[in-house]
Amino acid sequence: MATSVCAAGAAAGGAVILVVDDEPLVRAAICRTLRRSGYEVLEAGDGEEALRVLQKHHEPIPLLISDDKMPELRGTELIAMLSGWYPRMRTLLISGYPAERVSEREDLATSHEFLAKPFTMDVLMQRVHELLDAG
Repeated sequence: MATSVCAAGAAAGGAVILVVDDEPLVRAAICRTLRRSGYEVLEAGDGEEALRVLQKHHEPIPLLISDDKMPELRGTELIAMLSGWYPRMRTLLISGYPAERVSEREDLATSHEFLAKPFTMDVLMQRVHELLDAG
């Protein structure tokens, strides 16, 4: 699984967003859209890889966008773990399952925003802006 860090223009104030999704095409589309909007993007193909990426990145992470259903470490588990490290980090959980099903399966007390797949990049960017503005 490829990991990359790409700094983009300052249109978004250089905010760092971590994108975690095990579907390469979905992850690539999200990352490309965020970079074009001026965000610095860290990306990982699963939760374990996200932890390795964060070991090398020592700045605060304002926003995490994570798929829920991934091998090894679910998105809700990753969110719960990272919220202790980055208490001010906003989180957006994306899933092909309805929010109610994710909540039913969730065995951790985590707080996150939810966006159902499939979604358009316009809807994603609207949610990103809302979450970062709220922070």
